[in-house]
Amino acid sequence: MKLICSKSSLLGGVQIVSKAVPNKTTMSILECILIDATKGVITLTANDMELGIETTIEGEIAERGIIALDAKIFGDIVRKLPDNDITIQTDENYKTTITCEKAKFNIMGKFGEDFSYLPVVEREESISVSQFTLKEVVRQTIFSISDNDNNKLMNGELFDIKGSELKVVSLDGHRISIRKIQLKEEYGQRKVVVPGKTLNEISKILSGDTDKYVSIFITPKHIIFEFDNTTVVSRLIEGEYFRIEQMLSSEWETKVRVNKRELLSCIDRATLLVKEGDKKPIIINITDGGMELKINSALGSMDEEIDITKEGRDLMIGFNPKFLIDALRVIDEEQIDLYMVNPKAPCLIKDEGENYIYLILPVNFTTVN
Repeated sequence: MKLICSKSSLLGGVQIVSKAVPNKTTMSILECILIDATKGVITLTANDMELGIETTIEGEIAERGIIALDAKIFGDIVRKLPDNDITIQTDENYKTTITCEKAKFNIMGKFGEDFSYLPVVEREESISVSQFTLKEVVRQTIFSISDNDNNKLMNGELFDIKGSELKVVSLDGHRISIRKIQLKEEYGQRKVVVPGKTLNEISKILSGDTDKYVSIFITPKHIIFEFDNTTVVSRLIEGEYFRIEQMLSSEWETKVRVNKRELLSCIDRATLLVKEGDKKPIIINITDGGMELKINSALGSMDEEIDITKEGRDLMIGFNPKFLIDALRVIDEEQIDLYMVNPKAPCLIKDEGENYIYLILPVNFTTVN
């Protein structure tokens, strides 16, 4: 095999597929990137058996062939080569020579046919979403998936399609994030749980362009994302997702309208007094006079008052400040509404159309004097 391609094209492809190279594996072939130039195009592939990514890059195929190269070594070499055309040449013993200007590397590759190709998945009707929308939806929900392996369903996000509405849900046992978007067409009903890792990696690759679209194909065991010159295939998480409807009560005793930036800045300042790993709550006292926020830790104490518009009862309630910050950071509105019932019941942050809903469980606290 002999290929010639620009550094920018090759590096871009390597960076895309590297996201599917496993950190730890007993199968050394999976630590490789497959370069396949047997069919007249240059295709790069990586696959950790749960997530697979394939992308095509531009370049000249002087001699067709296939090779699997160690992803880390190959990626590091390409990254540090000069910004010029790179030539990759292999012989019958898989010895691979990589040259660029006066730099020349020799590394050993592996037999390409031993590589685990992406699973062949039957594609039926595709769901079309703009790259911008998908990237935003992931950004606005991914932070509340769980990193605990005790319940696999919490490691993923629910994609719930009903007609022309896509609802994306994530939760970790302490909070729930929900985003709803309108699709351009009707797609019937489908409900799948997509691994958080898959969505995280896809959001890094997406351009975020409003004029570019992602085609999503759903099968009983896999989900496929196709965009630009890239295909991402991921296993789905099996099982029935949690029923969260009963937690999303529309009843409230206290409603607060507040400036989002002001509230976020205030909580952010309060966390200066909280050491990492310290579970000190922020205590919010809501009265007709405003919203007072207090925090008390071994490093000191802080209190601040901000203006609000309040409906309903006075309330004192405590939260994990990180959970509030995570939700507030991804809301774009200037003014937000918080709905609360009592100090033991969840707080809901949502807009009127419920295009976004963030549910945060309160925490117990002792009153700060």
